[in-house]
Amino acid sequence: MSESTYTVTGMTCGHCADSVTEEITTIAGVQKVEVDVESGRVTVSSESPLAAEDVRAAVTEAGYELVGA
Repeated sequence: MSESTYTVTGMTCGHCADSVTEEITTIAGVQKVEVDVESGRVTVSSESPLAAEDVRAAVTEAGYELVGA
């Protein structure tokens, strides 16, 4: 099991968190996504480490921006 934490900008509400969670869970191997809207933190648990490009693409698809990964 692998756990990674990312920072996502632009999220302001529960709907934002749901959108990001929905997109990230489409990445193969993702088991759990936890979003803290206030801090912008997104913690992803997966079977193995995820490629940053995959996470960035999912966050972008949801309409937000991944910072620093």
